[in-house]
Parts: sequence; C-alpha cells; structure tokens
Amino acid sequence: MKKLILLLAAAFLSCNLHSETAPETYAEYGRLICVKLPSAPFPHPERAQGRTRNNIVYPAEKHYQDSSVALFVPKGFRAGDKVDFVVHFHGWNNYVERVLTKYELIKQFSESGRNAILVVPQGPYDAPDSFDGKLEDEGGFNRFMDDVMSTLRKGKVINSQPLGRIILSGHSGGYQVISSIVTVGGLSDHVKEVWLFDALYARTEKFMDWHNQQHGKMINLFTEHGGTKQENETLMADLKKKNISFVFKNESAITPPDLKKNDLIFVFTDLEHDLVVNQRHEFRTYLETSCLANKNLAPSYGPKWTRR
Repeated sequence: MKKLILLLAAAFLSCNLHSETAPETYAEYGRLICVKLPSAPFPHPERAQGRTRNNIVYPAEKHYQDSSVALFVPKGFRAGDKVDFVVHFHGWNNYVERVLTKYELIKQFSESGRNAILVVPQGPYDAPDSFDGKLEDEGGFNRFMDDVMSTLRKGKVINSQPLGRIILSGHSGGYQVISSIVTVGGLSDHVKEVWLFDALYARTEKFMDWHNQQHGKMINLFTEHGGTKQENETLMADLKKKNISFVFKNESAITPPDLKKNDLIFVFTDLEHDLVVNQRHEFRTYLETSCLANKNLAPSYGPKWTRR
C-alpha cells in the first residue's frame, strides 16, 4: 500500500495542476491521479507556433504545451470484466484544475455511484480555442486510451481487463474534439453515449453519423444565448422531416425515464452557458441515467452492451 501511495503521489507531482493539495482535496471521494501522457492533446504541430485570434497572440509555450491528464477513481470502484470510462472535455479559456473545481466534476461523479473512471485531458490551456491536438488525429483517441489504461495498470488500479464502455462529455468548445473522436478516433464502437453541454455549434453530421452507425445515445443540452440554439433547432427540424424520433423538453420537465429510455435527447435550459454542467447537478444526473453500472451492483456486459 505504501508503494502504491508513493507511485500515485509521484504521478500527481508530474502534472501541472497548480494546487499542491488537490489529491487531499478530493480524498473523500476517491483517488485523483494526474499524469503527463505522450498521447495527450498537446503539444501538437498545428499549434507549434501558438495561435493568434482577434489580434491576440496565444504563445505555444503557455497555451499548447501542457500534456496533463487527470484521472479520478471513485471510492468503491471495482474493475469488472471490462473497464468503463467517462472522458470530459473542457471548453474555451479553461484548464483541468479549474474545471474539476468550478464544475464539481469529481463530487458529481462520486455521488452518481457509477462504476467507472473519470478522465479529463488538458486541452488548449486557458485559450479561446476548440482544437484538441492529437486527440483529433486519426487513431489519436485509441492511442490516448491505451496510455490511460497503461497508466492505471502501472498504478495497480486495474489489472489486465480490456477497455469497456466510453461516454464522451463536452462543454462548449469541447464539441470539436468529440466530433473528431467519433469520426476518426478509432474507438467508435466503444463510445456508447455523447453529452454536449451547450456545445452543438457545428459538425452535426459527424455526431449523427456516429449515432446512426453505432446506435449511441446523444444528449444535447442548450441555452437561449450560448450560441447553440439554432443548430439544435435545425437538427430537430431535420429529424422531424425524416420521421426520426427524439425527445425535446425543457430542463424542468425532463425525467430520469426520458434520459434512460431514449437515444436522441434535446434539453432546453434557462441557465446561462457557464452553469449548465453543475448548477442543477446535470453531470451527475446524466451519469445516474447512463449505460454505466452502479458500483454497488455487479457490472453487466450482456447482449445490451453491444448497442448500449
């Protein structure tokens, strides 16, 4: 046990999370492990010179060099026949430590009781940019998850179990990398759900291709002024023309059965754009109604796993 603690501590210290007490901060919920992975989004050739937007320069050394990835293993997690994951992608002007704290991701994840591991990779560090580097390359997500699994095996969190179900969650600009993952990431058959928190700005056809091919579940939560309303309304109108069923409700009216039993779900919220992940415990609710097993129950990989 002492050796494991030292290993995890070393892994954390190699990360760029600014708070030196982060593992202790989340200890009541489980173990936070932070590592640098070669397959993390950055650095990447397309941002080797940084980026200029609206005449503001975002240097590579500050915004596109951090290869940190946070892994959270909740208390009571049991590695079954396969290992399930939720991978969350942050939006513009953000970074891992702030995301974990501001949106209460670890608290919500723990409270959901799901038997899975949370992964939060560092995208563009505190920059207005939706590009997620190597995770948008062909096969990039496959390589990334290989590294994640290897890290967890080295840390004795899991043994030789293979990869199981994956849920991709994204807030705001996080949509872009998710659209790339379900298109060219190499693990589309493992991705069972996609959650877009006020994030469906574009690339809608990529999400729908994935949904149609993999029969995956997709939740689109959108706001009045977050910039995604028109894209969601256009998609719903197109689905109606094609007689494709979906659920559309205000957030106050959506129910757990709505979230559990349907594959295409549109939720309109009166919240502001930056509040949609945690203000009403949305992340936790989607976890609780997801395909993931409850950690208090035996993980199940029966016939339903091949579809959801």
